[in-house]
Amino acid sequence: MIFYYTATGNSLYVARRCDEKVLSIPQELKKKELRYRNEIIGIVSPIYAGELPKTVRRFIEKANFETSYFYMILTYGNQDSIAGVWSQNFCKANGIHVNYIQTVKMVDNYLPSFDMNEQKAINKNIEEQIQNIIKNIKKKVTNIPQPTQEGQKLYQLVSQRFHEHPELNNGESIIMSDRCVGCRICEQVCPIGNIILKDGKAKRKESICDFCLSCVHHCPFKAIDLVVDKNPNARYRNPHISLKDIIKSNYQGETYL
Repeated sequence: MIFYYTATGNSLYVARRCDEKVLSIPQELKKKELRYRNEIIGIVSPIYAGELPKTVRRFIEKANFETSYFYMILTYGNQDSIAGVWSQNFCKANGIHVNYIQTVKMVDNYLPSFDMNEQKAINKNIEEQIQNIIKNIKKKVTNIPQPTQEGQKLYQLVSQRFHEHPELNNGESIIMSDRCVGCRICEQVCPIGNIILKDGKAKRKESICDFCLSCVHHCPFKAIDLVVDKNPNARYRNPHISLKDIIKSNYQGETYL
C-alpha cells in the first residue's frame, strides 16, 4: 500500500513502480476516516524547498497507519537538502515511526528556476535509483538520509528567501491570463480544488496554494503565466503518466474526464 501526491506525474510514476496498490493523497483526504492497515505502507511525495507539500502534511496529520514498516520516497530535481530528516521529524511529531526514507532525483519541474527542455535532456539514472529502492523495501532496510553541510546551508538560504518573498512560492505569482479558453483542465488537475470556471475563464479561489504548478504545466494553451518563469514555452509531464492519470489523482470534483 502506497500513497502519493503528484503534480506532473513523477511521484505517481515512482509509486506505480514500487507497489501495485497506489492511492492518491488528494482523493484520500476527501474521506471522513483515514485509517489504514498493511504490513508495509509507504508515501511518495515531491520535495518542496526541503519540506513536504502542505497537502501531504495535512494527510499525515489526519491519517492513522497500522504497519510494521513505514517508508517514504521523496522526489526532487536539484537538491534534496534536509528533506529526509525534516520528513522523519514531521512524521514523529504526528506519532508515525518512519523506518526508511530515500530520495529520487528526477526532472525538476519548479518553473521559476528551471527550463523544462534542459531538465528533460539530463540523464538522472531514474530507473537505477528506483530499482535500488525496490530492493531495499523488499529487504525492509532501515535508513534515514542525513543532510550534508551544503544541504543544510541550502535549506536555510531557500527558507530565508521564501520568508522574505513568500509570493515566489505560495501561489500569488500564478496568473490566469486572458488567453484562457475555458477548457477546465487546470481546474481538474489542481489537488486542492483551488480553480473554478467563471464567465468562461479560469479563476483561482485563493491566492495561496501548494504551488505545485500542476495547473501551469498542464494548460494546453499555455494560458497560465508566472511572474518568474525560466522558459514560458517549456512545460513538463512525466512521459509514463497521462493527463487522465493526473486528473484522476487530483480532481476535487465528484467526477473526472
